[in-house]
Amino acid sequence: MQRERNERSLVERDRPWLFRTYAGHSTAAASNALYKTNLAKGQTGLSVAFDLPTQTGYDSDHLMARGEVGKLGVPVGHLGDMRTLFDGIPLEQMNTSMTINATAAWLLALYVVAAEEQGADRKKLNGTTQNDIVKEYLSRGTYIFPPAASLQLTTDTIVWSAAEVPRWNPINICSYHLQEAGATPVQELAFALANACAVLDGVRASGQVPDADFPRIAGRISFFVNAGVRFITEMCKMRAFTGMWDDIMRERYGVQDEKMRRFRYGVQVNSLGLTESQPENNVYRILLETLAVTMSKDARARAVQLPAWNEAMGLPRPWDQQWSLRLQQVLAFETDLLEFGDIFTGNPAIEAKVKELTEAANEEMRRVAEQGGVVAALESGYLKREMVAAHAQRRRDIESGDLTVVGVNKYTETAESPLTAGEDGSVLSVDPAVEAEEIGRMQAWKAARDPAAVGAAVQAVQDAAREGRNIMEPTIAAVRSGVTTGEWAGALRNLFGQYRPPTGIDARSAVAADNPLAERVKALGEALGHTPRFLVGKPGLDGHSNGAEQIALRAQSAGFDVIYRGIRQTPEEIAELALSEKADLVGLSILSGSHMVLAAAVKAALAERDIGHLPIIIGGIVPPSDQQALLAEGIAAVFTPKDFDLGAILADLTGVMEARYLRRNAPMAAAE
Repeated sequence: MQRERNERSLVERDRPWLFRTYAGHSTAAASNALYKTNLAKGQTGLSVAFDLPTQTGYDSDHLMARGEVGKLGVPVGHLGDMRTLFDGIPLEQMNTSMTINATAAWLLALYVVAAEEQGADRKKLNGTTQNDIVKEYLSRGTYIFPPAASLQLTTDTIVWSAAEVPRWNPINICSYHLQEAGATPVQELAFALANACAVLDGVRASGQVPDADFPRIAGRISFFVNAGVRFITEMCKMRAFTGMWDDIMRERYGVQDEKMRRFRYGVQVNSLGLTESQPENNVYRILLETLAVTMSKDARARAVQLPAWNEAMGLPRPWDQQWSLRLQQVLAFETDLLEFGDIFTGNPAIEAKVKELTEAANEEMRRVAEQGGVVAALESGYLKREMVAAHAQRRRDIESGDLTVVGVNKYTETAESPLTAGEDGSVLSVDPAVEAEEIGRMQAWKAARDPAAVGAAVQAVQDAAREGRNIMEPTIAAVRSGVTTGEWAGALRNLFGQYRPPTGIDARSAVAADNPLAERVKALGEALGHTPRFLVGKPGLDGHSNGAEQIALRAQSAGFDVIYRGIRQTPEEIAELALSEKADLVGLSILSGSHMVLAAAVKAALAERDIGHLPIIIGGIVPPSDQQALLAEGIAAVFTPKDFDLGAILADLTGVMEARYLRRNAPMAAAE
């Protein structure tokens, strides 16, 4: 026994990865308290979740921020918020990841100035700005500007960071959301690496980087990936990523230093793959997905943040986040995982799978290149169309039973879970009063500034962007002048305009018709005198469009005339579209927790146009108490993640229309 302990003590353990939780909500002060608590529990890095107004460049008092303030992250509207967010947390000693993209240059500037006010040396700051705008157009939806303008801002951030904050990772190429939007492992590999090439090509072509410095800048590129529950395939995907990136850096960019060619990545395992049904099973899913990115030493993540077991139900509580943190700590410190070299090297099954993924991903990258690169393939709709089709296939496999999801389409009998029995519904609720308080603080900040200094600073940002100069120093000056997130983004909106990418919904994406439902839709159309018109709306700032896209596809294939214009619509725009397109049914997809506010706003906007009779259905992450409240307010039906069968959802919404237009006294006439 003693000999075994002595031998074990001679093993040089690999250092553990950074332990993070993705966190932020309500206010900067509340999030600061949460960060301090998490750090005290053994978390070794911070991962900041910003709310949707911050991510999309709106102040909390803007109309577009209605119902969204503090819901999915922390609102950071100006330097005062950033000071509060990190009060008492020494930023020179911290490693901070910020999930921010369209406004990444702005949030990085806020962070640097706040750190310097603490007395930190900016050259010693460690952390990451996600800053990956391409994937926003494809999956998560927090883009603002057209691709060329966005990539210009990305390039400016990378070049400036290399000189001013050299230990900072200025971009985190993010395949995480591609997987959640339906990408297969091959698509995830190919699209993420093609994206990275587009970024590095832009940096090299900008003329801002001497050739001798390029390898060092390229070496600061990091990645943020996803890991699904098929953990052997996911582990092989990470080994493929490692090998392919090494080849690209050496062959395409001539980087000779092996350290600079290293595939450096952080990970959050799959959140949208978690289930509302039998949510306790998510604990096992999270563990297995974590193994995919930690078991293989040669392709091990250097930072891991795990979702909480109840994220399909709502916002996790501090205890839920602690549970996920403890999983990482048990794996790193109680097991012998870190005491071995790579245990898969030379395994023929693993090497065969890695080769298969690599060859298929290289072929997909060639197809993207033939279209002119990732930006051209984005603008043509190719990338989005391919991901929507892949997601549709996965949904069909779940519905048919070809793909088992325990507790959802198989083994659905269950005892009542004590984990979900609490009065809070096992999720954290953000007090609605927070938004009004945050608006008050924003207006007080604006009133206390020097308007002339603010105006000059905003103009300087816009001038730099117009003239093609690096935007970061004017942005730093704007931070110090008291400019707000919305004012900075507004200046660039006025210059670049806003952008709406292809939705991925067209005839080529449609699945085969569901014949029984198609007959009902046809009969409904005959009674109406026209093809039933179904408006799929995305009110507010929620950019997660997967569910809306899949419903739109399936409804289209069943014979509905589907009206879908993509994400980020105001309630008034949805109502105007319903009026102009003569919609028969309005569907709202809302995953940001703002369903109560936005549903009421859409209802009011429809009534103002004398079409308040139109039935409304809602899909999203809606707690049971809110579901009942929505139904009581006249919403015809509410669907949540537990409603996985799209065919059944389409049958229900067809029933809503039948009840409204054919059988007014039928039981489903709750829409009345």
